[in-house]
Parts: sequence; C-alpha cells; structure tokens
Amino acid sequence: MKTDTLIRNDGIDVLLNNLGLLETERFIMLIQREPFDYTKWQEHLFEGMSIEEISEKAADFRKIKNK
Repeated sequence: MKTDTLIRNDGIDVLLNNLGLLETERFIMLIQREPFDYTKWQEHLFEGMSIEEISEKAADFRKIKNK
C-alpha cells in the first residue's frame, strides 16, 4: 500500500504530465476553492453506461497509457 505522500506525488506527476505546470496549478487552486466530494462524483461517473461501454473505455485508456 502506498503512503499518502507517494499517492500525492504520483497525482501531481499525472497532472503535470497531462496538464502542464500552469493548468496543474489552476486545477489545484480550483479544488481547494470548491468543495469536492469524490465519493459522490464516483457514484455518477459511469451512470447510464453499460458494462461493455465501461470495459471498452478501460481498454482504450490502457492502450493510450501503454504507448
């Protein structure tokens, strides 16, 4: 199991690699300003999608990640 510090560092790395420095800073500021309930967000993330659609999105993501 990863420590909180490692998870935080990995998250920042993902943001930096995908958003760049300025957008990462903006994203962090937005999160700190607005209340965000990850559990509620997660409940609606795949709403209305079939298992097949979710599986296809996961496979597509894996292909992109492994390039």
